Amino acid sequence: MLAQLTIHNIVLIDKLDLTFEAGMTVLTGETGAGKSILLDSLMLALGGRGDGALVRHDEKQGQVTAVFDPPNDHPAWRIARDAGLDPEGVLILRRIQSADGRTRCFVNDAPVSAQVLRDIGQTLVEIHGQHDNRALVDPPAHRALLDAFGGLGRDAEAVRSSFTAYRKVLADLADQQAASAKAAAEADYLRHARDELEKLAPEVGEEQSLAERRTLMMQAGKVAEDLRDAFESVAGDGSPSATLAAAMRRLERRAGQAPNLVEQGIRALDAVLVALDGAQAALEQALRDADYDPRELEQVEERLFALRGAARKYQVDADGLAALAERFENELAAIDAGEARLAILQADTGRLRAAYDAAAERLTKGRKLAAANLDVAVEAELAPLKLERARFRTQVDPLAEGGIDGKDRVEFWVATNPGSRPGPLTKVASGGELARFMLALKVVLADRGSAPTLVFDEIDTGVGGAVADAIGQRLARLAGQVQVLTVTHAPQVAARSTSHLKISKQAAQDGDRVTTRVAPLEAEARREEIARMLAGATVTDEARAAARRLLQVAS
Repeated sequence: MLAQLTIHNIVLIDKLDLTFEAGMTVLTGETGAGKSILLDSLMLALGGRGDGALVRHDEKQGQVTAVFDPPNDHPAWRIARDAGLDPEGVLILRRIQSADGRTRCFVNDAPVSAQVLRDIGQTLVEIHGQHDNRALVDPPAHRALLDAFGGLGRDAEAVRSSFTAYRKVLADLADQQAASAKAAAEADYLRHARDELEKLAPEVGEEQSLAERRTLMMQAGKVAEDLRDAFESVAGDGSPSATLAAAMRRLERRAGQAPNLVEQGIRALDAVLVALDGAQAALEQALRDADYDPRELEQVEERLFALRGAARKYQVDADGLAALAERFENELAAIDAGEARLAILQADTGRLRAAYDAAAERLTKGRKLAAANLDVAVEAELAPLKLERARFRTQVDPLAEGGIDGKDRVEFWVATNPGSRPGPLTKVASGGELARFMLALKVVLADRGSAPTLVFDEIDTGVGGAVADAIGQRLARLAGQVQVLTVTHAPQVAARSTSHLKISKQAAQDGDRVTTRVAPLEAEARREEIARMLAGATVTDEARAAARRLLQVAS
């Protein structure tokens, strides 16, 4: 509930600190005393539209702070946490309004956007009056009220969950269908390319190896003759090997006679013969390598040209062909998997649509039953509110397309005169009638989803006597379930309150301006205020006696 309201420099208010209690609090005072300023200030703290004109004259800024203590499971806590806040104990909503039109918003002294402040405020307070019955103007709110009355929260949540799951799989199906269509257009190309590369079977490094082999074979003809001449010089008839070997053997026979003279020469000749043997072996291998089959060169060139042609075709280097072949294979596998996924998604779409339809049908049945009971309950409240000839109907009509809230359009219809055709509540009822219909609804729905604080702004305008008393009785009944604040000119309403605040205008200390003051009234002062409301400017003893009787009846 609303625990405290502090207002600084708003219109006629310089500084005001108010404490509120549970139950029903009435705000009374002369016309123009500033009752609407209090409501405007509260709405500002709840995230309502800011306006520089609200700032008190000659001040740079105004400020409103509202303190609430909602239960731990109240939605306001979730909204605050979703906004990145970590509030504890109480919720303190603060709004600073600058004279230049700028505003700043805070929750528990942490800066927030006006939207966050508004979202939290809407869960904490509902403000109703002849010209501010938003819950009755907006048909989606009618649906929420009907669901709350019928205890259909679980069914409504089941519909929302089913619809969310259905829409998600529907979006996934559309994405997969688009992907499958695109893939199908590419599948023939991918299969052809995959088959071509599989047949080619390229290997990493193959191009370089082939190019080197081709170069070697093309140069072999040019060097083969020189290789043969060199080989002939080393191993042919002109080879020095035999002469050198014979010389080395003669020296070896003389080694015993003069070893110091011949051993070094023997070693040198031996090294030369070994080198000549190595040269002969190398030249023999070179000649074998140079002796190639021309058909091999043709095969190497064909393979090399095939690899390079494929590389140009697929715009990769030759070493990338193997990876490209693997990629094509994976893409074809993905197409096949996509077709399987498409079949699964199509089955899921049908299954989830059937689940949604079933959940929506259950909700529709529940709404129609709740609508009939709501009509009876609301009409039972109308007669004392001087709407005894009115009829109230909750229309539950099918929608062309179902949505997250089901397949129903819910709208409150009324007929205010016998014989007239029912029509939408907001089009048929006058301002005063609308406020009383709203009060009847709130009484019926008090313990089913109402905000913890309800504010009623002069909903008793234009009525008196028994009707005003009936309004007071219903407001008092509401106050047994939620906190009720009401601005009233009806003494019958004021008499049924648990707390009474009187609003008045007084001259400021500087004497140049007036300021709004709010005073809590105790027993005698309260009787005097109710007597003033009964009598007008001159309070008579008869008015005081009538006020005393109203208070006695209300107690």
